[in-house]
Amino acid sequence: MSIFPSPSVTRLLQVLALALVAAAPCVHAETSEQILDQYRTQAGTAPDPSRGQQFFTSKHDHEWSCSSCHGDKPVQTGKHVVTGKSIGPLAPAFNQERFTNTAKVEKWFRRNCNDVVGRECTPAEKADVISWLLTLK
Repeated sequence: MSIFPSPSVTRLLQVLALALVAAAPCVHAETSEQILDQYRTQAGTAPDPSRGQQFFTSKHDHEWSCSSCHGDKPVQTGKHVVTGKSIGPLAPAFNQERFTNTAKVEKWFRRNCNDVVGRECTPAEKADVISWLLTLK
């Protein structure tokens, strides 16, 4: 008795492994519209792009606004005001990686809202900001 599987079992395992590898990027990949829909559902209200723009460009309880680092129209590379680190464009039309992973979106909203607003942003605020960013073409 051989410890190795038969050629047909080996081939089946190879096909299954390739299928899993091919599907892996799709498991967590989302669209910005899907993420917006998640926040819309959580908020229980329709997002408002003009409210999102106002939230993005206004200073809140802290000294910064979102636009302090991302720019008033975040369609180009921004720069962190403290570290000087480059920040890729935030608008999805100018950076296809934006708003495609819920975990990353939540991580950055949590950090940045705490820095800018001094608290976690509400689902409605997140939906408003993303809805405005989606209008930038």
